[in-house]
Amino acid sequence: MQTPVHSVTAIVVAHDGARWLRETLSAVLGQTYRPDRVVGVDNGSRDDSAKLLTQAFGPNAVVSMPRSTGFAEAVHDVMRRLPPAVQGTEWIWLIHDDCAPDPRALETLLWAADQDQKAVILGPKLRDWLDRKLLLEIGVTVARSGRRETGLEPREYDQGQHDHDTSGIRDVLSVSTAGMLIRRDVWDELSGLDPKLPLFRDDLDFCWRARAAGHRVLAVTSAMAYHAEASSRRRRRIAASDDHPRRLARRYALFVIMINLPFLAMLWSMLRNTFGSLLRTVLFLLAKQPAHALDEIVALGSVLFHPGKLRRARKARKRNRKQGYALVKPLFTPPSAAIRRIFDMIRGQLAGAGPMDSAGRHHAVSASPEEEGEELLNDDGSVLRRVFGNPGVRLCLLLTAVTVAAHWRMATGGLLGGGALVPVVGGASDLWDLYLEGEQAPYVAVLAALSTLFFGKIWLAVAVLLLGCVPLAGFSAYAATRRIIPYVPARVWLAATYALLPVATGVVAEGRLGSAVVIVLLPAYASLATRVLSDEGRPARRAAWGLGLLLAVGTAFVPLLYGFVFVLGALAALSFGGVRRGVGVSLAISLAVPILLLFPWLATFAANPTRILQEAGLPLPADPRLPPEALLTLNPGGPGTPPLWTTAGLLAVALGALLLRRHQLIVAVGWGVAIFGVLVATVVSRLSAWPGVPLAFAATGLLVCTALAAHRVAEFRKAGGWRRFGALLISLVAFATPLAAAGLWIYVGARGPLTWNIRDPLPSLAAVKSADGEGTLVLRSSGGALSYTLLRGRSLLIGESDAAAADREVTAAVAGLASGRGGQDATALAARGVLFVTVPAPIDPLLRRALDSEPALTRVILSKSLGLWRMVIPVAPPAPPPPLDSFQRGWLWAQGGLVVLVLILAAPGARPAEPEVQFEEQVAGERVLV
Repeated sequence: MQTPVHSVTAIVVAHDGARWLRETLSAVLGQTYRPDRVVGVDNGSRDDSAKLLTQAFGPNAVVSMPRSTGFAEAVHDVMRRLPPAVQGTEWIWLIHDDCAPDPRALETLLWAADQDQKAVILGPKLRDWLDRKLLLEIGVTVARSGRRETGLEPREYDQGQHDHDTSGIRDVLSVSTAGMLIRRDVWDELSGLDPKLPLFRDDLDFCWRARAAGHRVLAVTSAMAYHAEASSRRRRRIAASDDHPRRLARRYALFVIMINLPFLAMLWSMLRNTFGSLLRTVLFLLAKQPAHALDEIVALGSVLFHPGKLRRARKARKRNRKQGYALVKPLFTPPSAAIRRIFDMIRGQLAGAGPMDSAGRHHAVSASPEEEGEELLNDDGSVLRRVFGNPGVRLCLLLTAVTVAAHWRMATGGLLGGGALVPVVGGASDLWDLYLEGEQAPYVAVLAALSTLFFGKIWLAVAVLLLGCVPLAGFSAYAATRRIIPYVPARVWLAATYALLPVATGVVAEGRLGSAVVIVLLPAYASLATRVLSDEGRPARRAAWGLGLLLAVGTAFVPLLYGFVFVLGALAALSFGGVRRGVGVSLAISLAVPILLLFPWLATFAANPTRILQEAGLPLPADPRLPPEALLTLNPGGPGTPPLWTTAGLLAVALGALLLRRHQLIVAVGWGVAIFGVLVATVVSRLSAWPGVPLAFAATGLLVCTALAAHRVAEFRKAGGWRRFGALLISLVAFATPLAAAGLWIYVGARGPLTWNIRDPLPSLAAVKSADGEGTLVLRSSGGALSYTLLRGRSLLIGESDAAAADREVTAAVAGLASGRGGQDATALAARGVLFVTVPAPIDPLLRRALDSEPALTRVILSKSLGLWRMVIPVAPPAPPPPLDSFQRGWLWAQGGLVVLVLILAAPGARPAEPEVQFEEQVAGERVLV
């Protein structure tokens, strides 16, 4: 379809591109619409580029430029020499030396230009040079952060999905200079490409100025070109600058954004990009990518610290910048894309790919093998579909619904507490102050950090950890076993069964915050331990540091956890130490990190070893007469646990896994962990301690070894016949445990001491009338036993009760006061700063009469809900605790530094692989990848 109304000049710019140039020149000269003029520019190539240009175009049509010449400057040199066309509309067709247009590309671009007189810049659809079905670009947009966006998914293949209609014309912000067709009068009007942008973003800047001037930029999907992107992929050396392409791309991205935006928008962009670049620099450092971090910060500095360049560039674009912004703004990356990038950044960080390159995509980024397939936030489509289409997220939502249905009858209106959970009061700052006193359990710092993330609300952090234990455990089990168990249905079953174990529901009912944290972290322990034993080198070391850090968190809540894991680690070192190199060192790191981070708190257990059986919260003894069948069915007993037969399905399929020939070693290891866990649980229960954590380990061993063999069920189902019936029967038996547990939990409800209707034990009158240091003695009488708590101006915080060692003199004075024996008991309490004595309901009549008979006390309030007495003798507030000495203060700072160091060592720090320097050469008439 030739037409005489157009005059086209093709300009091919080459720089060390001989490996692609031969095919590029053949494609340009083989167009169905032949260019009227062809010009070649060689930017000081050291290969055969100049020779190939001369052979194709002739010596009079080739211009030689210095090696440091940029693309824009080379085109400008040709345009200064090029006389205007005599007739027709003159067009300039820019071709890179690594860009081979389809034979009908130019004809199709000109046809698209005829359809719209305002179309002055047109570009073809770009596909990859090597994989010629792979899409690179169909027009380009940009975010206000300067990130270049193609709108394509990683490794997206061209199946016509982006061809809007039969014409294949898309209105875009920018097209690449590789194959860009420009009307010459617009080139002259806008002064062409900016020579101050020798590489990258010159196309975006030029198209932005054209759009602001009222012209249209079109991407023509029916025109195609194949682009190697040699400079951005580092397939050749860049002579126009000594900087890394990544740094150049980021620098020019920021520069183009700031010179083309209106003044107020530019100020906001400058502030936003400064903060964003600093954040990305920190993320790059955490991901152990110092080169990326340096490029990010240097690129920002090269723009901000050269205001003269910004001022001159903005002055040159002054004419249409403000008026044309309304035309350009709708073509920016939509805000939803920023949310999607946040998810991608989190996914990349967790997957070990590090933060995304802030410069943006030049091409379809290759996905690593671990990212392919069904994984969280990794399928196509919108953010909502990517999130809620994931089986793990759906399971978490389902478990959340089950938890809500089980707790909807829970009384509300007061404080969250009961069982092992002290009534939750205060805020994150109170926990930080408590921990910085230097005598609290380390889990106080962990809870303070979580409360800070939850807007300073301790009750919200505790509610999420405790009441959300079941859905969090399910999601943790699903996500952590991704590498261990690739079969998705098996992972769903494992996660659902693990989340609804009797241990988990019992934890919620009894308010055992420490055990709840361990149950959520336990799947991560299994995953990281697998990596420590199976990986080598840096991946194994990172897993070891991560395991050590999470183990320290769990040990801070449940000290027994460390002893249990230490024994398993020692057995693993003996078993695998001689098989895999470095396993012993990795295991030593995992076991040493908790000791280092929790010192000197762990050293205090030497004076009282029985404290290892306690966990975070109030002491809540377990039944020492727990029957053997309860332990064998993984049931710790107590409130909130289902009948023993609930776990029969799990035990049945776990026994069936022993009959399979495959994975015999893993099945044996799983059963070994289960047997060891049951044995430890038996000993612990006989010591009146709660056996939930050892039973959770035992259940994890059974679940993992069973789920690994679950793919055989799928094989049986496909085989048909009686094997299909057997597969159905096995599935029904396996899912009987989570279904029965969920049904019973909903039907019976979460009955237990945990409630959300606890009154503040400190009466408001006592809180108001007490001066600093003056305390309130809370007495509770139950079943003939008397307990007391000494509050000073407020209720106890979580963790404060753990550190309150029993004072023998106070205990003796309390016993004497409650017995009504008289004497100096009240005086001894007053000397300890006790101003009020309160007894919450139910009030024991004997205790009430004893307090009324005490001359040193006067009754203030007596009602059905509480009784309150006040000292009538002088009260001496105790001296404030001594300040931390230099060693304690220094250790707290060192502890914080160690946590940050371990976080950095454990963070996924796999440096994204640099693109390989690969090219094609013609060998015996065929293209060969080199």
